[in-house]
Amino acid sequence: MERFAVVPPFPEPFMRTAVVAAQDPPIAVRSGPVPPPVPERVEERRLTFGGFAYECRIVHQEAPQTQPLVLLGGSSQNRYSWQGHEKWLAPLATLVTVDLPGYGTADFLPARYDMNFLAGAVRHMLVEIGMPRVNLFGGCFGEVVGLRFAQLHPEFVERIVFCGAAKRLPDLYTDAVPRLTDTLERGEIDAAADGLVRLFMSNPGAGQVRKHAAVARLLHRQFLNQTPDEVRKAVEHNTRLMTHGCYEPLSVPAVPSLVFTGEYDTLCTPQMGRELAATMPATLFTTVKEADHLVTVERREESSELIGRFCTDRPIDDLPYCTPVESLGLSAG
Repeated sequence: MERFAVVPPFPEPFMRTAVVAAQDPPIAVRSGPVPPPVPERVEERRLTFGGFAYECRIVHQEAPQTQPLVLLGGSSQNRYSWQGHEKWLAPLATLVTVDLPGYGTADFLPARYDMNFLAGAVRHMLVEIGMPRVNLFGGCFGEVVGLRFAQLHPEFVERIVFCGAAKRLPDLYTDAVPRLTDTLERGEIDAAADGLVRLFMSNPGAGQVRKHAAVARLLHRQFLNQTPDEVRKAVEHNTRLMTHGCYEPLSVPAVPSLVFTGEYDTLCTPQMGRELAATMPATLFTTVKEADHLVTVERREESSELIGRFCTDRPIDDLPYCTPVESLGLSAG
């Protein structure tokens, strides 16, 4: 990033948690075998849970190597945000993305509805589309929902992968929410976008991050292009988190689990990821080099490979773009 207006920072690791991947600038493809063609059969389903309409997208794989992969992205990702990852993930498994109530194109969801409700919506979706057992990915806010889903409905979960994860709201976030809300209500979207990008991405001096300037511009533009409905949902999302929090110390199923983030993630820091991993059984932790909180955008192919390898029980301790894998779960003792 070259320059930012001097505005109060608005750290919100759980609000604007991703750039739509389909708009992400392409990354260079590493040498190796070309992935098989992505299957053509894509299904859209409109569902209703608790009186709120929501939508999911299913990319079917007729010859899967593992259970379906449910991708729960950040609060500003929608069900199309992972299209850029399908090149690497769809050959391995059926993919499911979703606009849960209160997000994307789903119905507005008042803040009185908490994470248990959203976890219930994930369960409702899986029952409706006939998927009794899945691999579960959650990125940032998707981790918050995914963890609660795994805690409340463990019978559905085969493996867990969390990215940009934390078990506590950062103080900077809780301090900034009132200022962010006031700025948005005054219509000062550009100022809010500047502060958001400045806090959401790592300081350029922290270390080398792939496509840092390009992703910063993309994030800024995406925030500026929000519709009034999206802004309203974003404000309600912050209220939901501030009201209900992001974590409950409930048991987590003892399934193979992985937590990772970018090595320069300054929002949900690597240490915060380690804290979460330590509360889960059978959990590994690593960081992706030359990336920050937006690791799945900055290093799209690499993060897809990491997720895909873990979900198909292939080794992840020999990946050149990852730091050494740590065993931090409860069973690691």
